[in-house]
Amino acid sequence: MAMSKIDLAKAKKIASVKGLKPGKVKGTSGIQFTKGKNDRLTVIDWDEFEAILKQRKLSIYESGGWMKIMKA
Repeated sequence: MAMSKIDLAKAKKIASVKGLKPGKVKGTSGIQFTKGKNDRLTVIDWDEFEAILKQRKLSIYESGGWMKIMKA
């Protein structure tokens, strides 16, 4: 199944349904979605998540409810 680029609003809806939060990988500029139970990740707010997406020129892609963050 092909990945489709989605906007942040849709990503928030998917994340809410799946119990996911935006997270930042400790010690790096990496971001990903998390359930908040990983010691390597710090949960961040959506505004910071969006700022990092823009700063690093990343986009969110979705396929069958799975989301992936990749270069645009």
